Amino acid sequence: MRPTARQVQALAAMLVDHCSLYNGALEERRDAYRHASKTTVKYGQQSAQLKDIRAFDPQRQGRWSFSSQQATLRRLDKAFAAFFRRVKSGEKPGYPRFRGVNWFDTVDFPRDGDGCRWDSMPGHPPRVRFQGVGHVKVNQHRQVVGRVKTVSVKREGKRWCVVLTAEQSKPEPLEPTGSVVGIDLGIANFLADSNGGFVSNPRFGRENAEALAQAQRHLATFPRACRDKRSKKHRRAVEKVADLHGKVRRQRLDHAHKTALTLVRRHDLIAHEKLSISNMVRTPKPKPDPARPGGFLPNGAASKAGLNKSITDAGWGVFLAILTSKAASAGRTIIAVDPRNTSRTCPQPACGHVSGENRTTQAKFHCVRCGHTDHADTVGAINVLRAGLVHCDANPA
Repeated sequence: MRPTARQVQALAAMLVDHCSLYNGALEERRDAYRHASKTTVKYGQQSAQLKDIRAFDPQRQGRWSFSSQQATLRRLDKAFAAFFRRVKSGEKPGYPRFRGVNWFDTVDFPRDGDGCRWDSMPGHPPRVRFQGVGHVKVNQHRQVVGRVKTVSVKREGKRWCVVLTAEQSKPEPLEPTGSVVGIDLGIANFLADSNGGFVSNPRFGRENAEALAQAQRHLATFPRACRDKRSKKHRRAVEKVADLHGKVRRQRLDHAHKTALTLVRRHDLIAHEKLSISNMVRTPKPKPDPARPGGFLPNGAASKAGLNKSITDAGWGVFLAILTSKAASAGRTIIAVDPRNTSRTCPQPACGHVSGENRTTQAKFHCVRCGHTDHADTVGAINVLRAGLVHCDANPA
């Protein structure tokens, strides 16, 4: 979006007031449960209070869309539902937290035309209208296909974005190519395919690490008084760090979108490893030293930290989510296969020997039985494709 200075103030005020509503609803739920009666407050009860809240505070809560405020209360209700689900399943609960004004960046409008209107001035350049803000100019980077259902306002640093969800009757699939491929995600190369191709790993996080470290050191030099008063210099330093993080995030998204689009356009079926990334980046457990009470043995935590950083920098999870979404809209097939031994199994049909000795180095594969040699990531991609095709034969569409 390209809001005017006055519209920026209105958009910022909208986020502040919705944040206040969110925190107030969270406090009500918390205090009700802390009471001796342990009362449970539900979304329906809090939504019914909105009319009185808007009448009591017309200058703040009363000027915004009623539906968007309901969406904010639903957001809190979803947070509590996820909290109770994690408690029930034995996971780390993560109780919903109060949001600071700088940590509340999105307001949802559940229906186009209810407090908001996309393309609010037909015949003019694209604009979106929000209740209490007005008609905001939009730099539309792609055509909206289908009927717009929901509209969201999102703040990204100094940028303001409008996010649309549109409903289509049926996506138009791409023309079949007759090609299938398996991919193996890695660190040295972002991915290798079963045809022998590679996509280099851009390492955006490491490229910007020095500039980010310098900005964070500068931010840490501010005394406590400047941080408490939110001085202009301190705010600029905070924005500098946020801008660098946002730059890396946008670079990763851009690379993931372009790589996924290339794969979807070229292949009808794409097989990939079903990775548990959260487990892969887990910190090694400490090893107590039996000879020294209170001491610990080396557990490789330092080297594992570097590997974890590289995995996070590659952004495998974001890429796989984007690939799955693009494949669904293009009518392509995505198959996730078990990653065990994919890079240790000889890809030759007459061999198929499985051994850790086959992978002599990180990049080299040499079968100890038949002598087949290839790049280890290419071998992994070939075995992933083979497992994906077996899955298709066993589970025909």
